[in-house]
Amino acid sequence: HAEDAIRAARDETDRLEGILSRFIPASDIGRLNAAAGTGCVQLSPEAYEVLSWAVRFSECSRGRFDITVAPLIALWSEAKEIRRPPVKERIAETLKLVNYTDVILDGGDSAERTAMLRRAGQAVDLGGIGKGFAADRILDTYRTLGITSAFTNFGGNVAVLGTKPDGSPWNIGIQHPRKADSLIGAISVTDRSVVTSGDYQRYFTGADEKRYHHILDPECGYPAESGLISATVVCQSSMAADALSTALFVTGIKNGFDKVLGMLGCFPGAEAVLIDINMTIYVTGGLWGNFRACEDIVVKLLEPV
Repeated sequence: HAEDAIRAARDETDRLEGILSRFIPASDIGRLNAAAGTGCVQLSPEAYEVLSWAVRFSECSRGRFDITVAPLIALWSEAKEIRRPPVKERIAETLKLVNYTDVILDGGDSAERTAMLRRAGQAVDLGGIGKGFAADRILDTYRTLGITSAFTNFGGNVAVLGTKPDGSPWNIGIQHPRKADSLIGAISVTDRSVVTSGDYQRYFTGADEKRYHHILDPECGYPAESGLISATVVCQSSMAADALSTALFVTGIKNGFDKVLGMLGCFPGAEAVLIDINMTIYVTGGLWGNFRACEDIVVKLLEPV
């Protein structure tokens, strides 16, 4: 049923975009952002579920993942156009709007799921979790149609169902963070999602020759400088992998690996491949036998210090 499955997947993707995209004013997220500081909006089950999980990821990461960074994203999008970082005062003022605890959810009756943003000017962006949620829904769609072997790629968010048709694991490549169109390694997986966050996809180089990438640290308002240039998470849930890869990239390894491992420990089965600024690769124990480097590069086991 391949053609039927692909058609159903496209329909589901379009439906979810109409609910979750902040760029569509009539979407649940568009209405939530427009009503910031004024009152509650009623949500679809999907929007409520994503927001609920987003708050949980934010709590687990102690704010390193925060869906209320939309005002900061808008500020840095302006900066990208002129290739100059925003002035410190504008960043400081915008940071006042970033706080995931200002997302107020009320499950109440199942027919009355509502949410609100506490202060005017606040806005939610699901860029760090929405694609993962959609990928999980696509695999659910495939399962409903009896598909047992499938692969989907949402702009770098890879999710696989079962094994390849010949029964062997899927081999998912990890992009080399400093060589375009090259891989630095590959992971063998079955029934898993593989999601990478890195500083090499969307960035601009300022007059100071510094790279300003798109993954922002909600604590300081600037692109994260955590000692990492790439963070890949492997997890059964693509949504969890999506959010965790962002959180790990922002958290980094400057203060040791305990915080990284603690964050992964919140979601049993989650594993990671991290690449630091020295091009050293760190792999968690559950992936040690499934990761292969594509070149002669140092690979270390990620373990507590």
